[in-house]
Amino acid sequence: MIHSRVHVSDLREHVGHTVSVCGWVNTLRLQRKMQFVIVRDSTGMVQVTHKRDDGPLEAQLEALTSESAVRITGRVVDAAQVKLGGLEILPEAVEVLNPAARPLPIDDHTGLEQRMDWRFLDVRRRPATQLMFAVQTTLEQGMREYAYAHGATEMHTPKLMGTASESGAEVFKLGYFGRDAYLAQSPQFFKQMAIAAGVDKVFEIGPVFRAEPSFTSRHATEFTGVDVELAWIDGVEDVMAFEEQMLTHAIGKVADAHGEAIAEHFGVEVTVPTTPFPRLAMAEAHEILREGGWDPAGVKDDLDPEGERGISAHIKAATGHEFVFITHYPVGIRPFYHMRPADDPSVTLSFDLLWKGLEVTTGAQREHRYDVLLKQAAEKGMGTEPMRDYLNAFRYGCPPHGGLGMGLGRVLMVLLGLDSIREATFLFRGPNRLTP
Repeated sequence: MIHSRVHVSDLREHVGHTVSVCGWVNTLRLQRKMQFVIVRDSTGMVQVTHKRDDGPLEAQLEALTSESAVRITGRVVDAAQVKLGGLEILPEAVEVLNPAARPLPIDDHTGLEQRMDWRFLDVRRRPATQLMFAVQTTLEQGMREYAYAHGATEMHTPKLMGTASESGAEVFKLGYFGRDAYLAQSPQFFKQMAIAAGVDKVFEIGPVFRAEPSFTSRHATEFTGVDVELAWIDGVEDVMAFEEQMLTHAIGKVADAHGEAIAEHFGVEVTVPTTPFPRLAMAEAHEILREGGWDPAGVKDDLDPEGERGISAHIKAATGHEFVFITHYPVGIRPFYHMRPADDPSVTLSFDLLWKGLEVTTGAQREHRYDVLLKQAAEKGMGTEPMRDYLNAFRYGCPPHGGLGMGLGRVLMVLLGLDSIREATFLFRGPNRLTP
């Protein structure tokens, strides 16, 4: 008789009945009189308990190896003494669907880099990492919900480009039918073309490629970007308002669905932020930091990681808020297409969003006037010919617009208190890692 599969989390509803549980052998405790096998599926763990009787089941259980894929059929019984949910399964049949080789290449003490080599095993063995992907799903769902509810159209922009986007630095070059192509650093130009195409609000979650030789805990050469572009805006404030509301909605969903589990597995309390988030102009941020003794080497216009952490700590102490928008970045460190205010052309109508000291978003109002774009590109020494298709989008009535790009992995890092973006990604890509 075939019994339908029951998830471990639902076993309580089947006490007294015979069911099949499919999962992996988590641990084996093979004692003189009793055999205990802990089986793990994606929803939890259950103890399988068998009294030795020299029968075929005893031999099958004895031959199991850690991480083998098994189907255990047996009766679910109440067992108050069992720490795992107060239940156990008394087995009637054991089927090894795929045995695991011995020894396993990683264990609970293996370092991060080696765990990355065996990421499928690492994820499978760590309930916290499985939870992280559930959180990522809910977070994306929450952002999509907000974007859709506010009239955004989800677009899928090309990741192959004929010319190097933006500055031309930090792009991956590849062969393309006898000529060069480049992997997109950002969907920026294509989002703006969609605005010029009459799509009022553009939304995309997709891959972004950066050829940065960065070996920090927050950089990756391929990551998932959350991108938004909004037409007919009155100013950059409209973009910041959209983002803070979208994030608040998504974090609220995560708190509702996973708050207790996150506290248990990561020791982090998910705090749903209040809006509006604090705003601070870059010049003010520098003043505050310098008063506190900040004196970075080589950082004149921007914030270094220490500065980002310092400003976030200051805002948290002053307002209780974990988020802060840093605004009005100097022209020198922003792209040519960021709009500049008429009363102070030395800065841009742009922002970064810091969450607990980590930059998770960059955004701005874009310059939509063709003649001004040409002038600002020339100022930065950029030739306009390679950007002809992009610039053409502004010659025929492109509306005022602005948008943002957010790193999904960085948001997960802060949300769950992870030490590295490597852990916030299923299969990480960095300068030294192209496998598995």
